[in-house]
Amino acid sequence: MGPILEVRELTFRYAARPQPAIRDLSFALEEGEMALMAGPSGCGKSTLLRALNGLIPRSYKGELRGTIRIGGHDPRAWPMARLSQQVGTLLQDPERQIVAADVLHDVAFGLENLGWPRAKILERVEEVLHALGIAHLRDRPTFQLSGGEKQRVALAGVLAMAPRILLLDEPLASLDPQSAQEALAVFRQLHREGHTILLVEHRVEDALQAGPRRVLYLEDGRLVFDGDPESFFERVDPTAVKVPFRVWLQRWSALTRRPTPGVEIPPASPTAPPLVVFEDVSFGYGDGPDVLRGIQAEIRKGDSLAILGPNGAGKTTLLKLAMGLLKPRRGRVWVGGKETRAQTVASIARTIGYVFQSPSHMLFAPTVWEEVAFGPRNLGRPPHQVEADVRWALEQVGLLDQARSSPWALSFGQQKRVTIASVLSMRSRILVMDEPTAGQDYQTCMRLMNAIAELVFGTAQAADALVFITHDLDLALSFANRIWVMADGQLIADGPPEAVLSDPEVMRRGRLVPTSLLEANRQYLPRTGRFMRAERLCAWLQGVGSDSL
Repeated sequence: MGPILEVRELTFRYAARPQPAIRDLSFALEEGEMALMAGPSGCGKSTLLRALNGLIPRSYKGELRGTIRIGGHDPRAWPMARLSQQVGTLLQDPERQIVAADVLHDVAFGLENLGWPRAKILERVEEVLHALGIAHLRDRPTFQLSGGEKQRVALAGVLAMAPRILLLDEPLASLDPQSAQEALAVFRQLHREGHTILLVEHRVEDALQAGPRRVLYLEDGRLVFDGDPESFFERVDPTAVKVPFRVWLQRWSALTRRPTPGVEIPPASPTAPPLVVFEDVSFGYGDGPDVLRGIQAEIRKGDSLAILGPNGAGKTTLLKLAMGLLKPRRGRVWVGGKETRAQTVASIARTIGYVFQSPSHMLFAPTVWEEVAFGPRNLGRPPHQVEADVRWALEQVGLLDQARSSPWALSFGQQKRVTIASVLSMRSRILVMDEPTAGQDYQTCMRLMNAIAELVFGTAQAADALVFITHDLDLALSFANRIWVMADGQLIADGPPEAVLSDPEVMRRGRLVPTSLLEANRQYLPRTGRFMRAERLCAWLQGVGSDSL
């Protein structure tokens, strides 16, 4: 019996691009196999998945060469209804996959299109919702879901179809650490039940907990590694891929080009001038219950503030209140010494630059250049200044070479960088980013965060504070000098990373799962006095000698 999925010499070039996105890809998956696919943002992972699920060439036009076989058959001749029962895809951006007004009907959508009886549909939907731990969302309007909740609802819609092959495109990107662990447990169970799974994920350390015995690694559209995880760790550059800290230690001495440490972020000052003040703030949507309760906090000059907490804890809602996009039900929010009720969103945007969680909420222009130029033009800057700001912002996110491309032809990770550049070009005094590194490879993530930290804490001091929502604990301990943890609509912790991330009760309530880097930092904290990013901790350990390892 042959492989369930076979790809041979597959090449695809998008119609709007001069060069192929994938080149001569060849591999096969046996039925019931799980493989992890990794690689830098824009290396062709999403393009490959589009070819496997039929979106290429049906929805994305271009030049396609090579062959794909599913169960020995060419899927290009199949109708989409048949293909969807063979190959199920979880997209990177759940916004593109949510189609109904409430969770029940969204998960049932595919089965309804297949003509299943109503009773059987309801039974299957309930089964999937319980398996993913989201049965409580059954009747929730989809517009009220957090980004992570949307991700799990989209996965439920895929699983309801019971496809033979599951293509999971960055399924952990929008999930809090505990929810990610639960999702990985679901993937393990699906694998044990016989599903064939291709898991595309930048969070390699986390993804390996699902149990894949094979790693496929892409660079520049080509498959450059195909083997078991341990062989991958022996060859991988830890500055390019998010790997366990033990791999950093093993590979550190062999690195010929070690990363520059980046700007030093000083400790947060509790006496620094407040920039944003939340004064006993509560908020709820419509006539619903409060989703934020009694928030009393300040964002101060010099803060590099990471906001952590479970999906649905109110993190994004809190920042939308600061932006004036929402108004508090009770209490007051102050920005720049003025209450947000007395300011327009446009006036607040001169102080706070906000990057939304989902790129689809921001992107609209025909080219990347026009997208990034929109903000400074609206602020009335002269053309020569707009051009300088756009060029500088695109250089910061590594996308100057894509300036004339359509944002919609880019990968999710690249789209995310476009939205960040759109805010950088406005040169706001407070940079606020919702999941800035979701969908980014580790190297791009670190380069991007280094550039942003340099803006705030470097010699230019182009901004007064940095605020970012993240589910990545390593990102928080590497770039934050202050951490807020939210749970159940309340702020449950506020302090330096060393204190907040060492508190077991905060970790439990915030659904935060220690990473290998966090555990190493905790171990050496009595001697280092502070948490360090991976390369700094490796250098410190090397400097103090092998007795500390």
